[in-house]
Amino acid sequence: MSAVAAAARALVGAPFRLHGRDAAGGLDCVGVVALALQGGGHRVVVPSGYALRGGDPASVIARIDAVLARAAADAPGDIVLTTTGPGQLHLAVRVAGGFVHADAGLRRVVMRPGEPPWPLLAAWAT
Repeated sequence: MSAVAAAARALVGAPFRLHGRDAAGGLDCVGVVALALQGGGHRVVVPSGYALRGGDPASVIARIDAVLARAAADAPGDIVLTTTGPGQLHLAVRVAGGFVHADAGLRRVVMRPGEPPWPLLAAWAT
């Protein structure tokens, strides 16, 4: 198992909190990805101050492209960017059998089996 995927799985059950950056206090999707990457030995600069909805997909993709290579295949530890609704970008971490993400509706970090049900915008290998 990749270190990033293992770090993401360890976050399952953490509460959801917009702009959350620690598992005890709560995480959003950016926080999940940041902590998973850090658990995998990556140094990351984590943005803040963004809205729950909105954002320019091209600028988000460019920011991640600057630090990670695009994924050539679906592998545990990959970071994925999806769009879950109009104007709503969402990050997740692939794990064996599914993906880990911060679910605002369920108010916690969850592991969901299978592929993300939302349109995939980009993926990066870790």
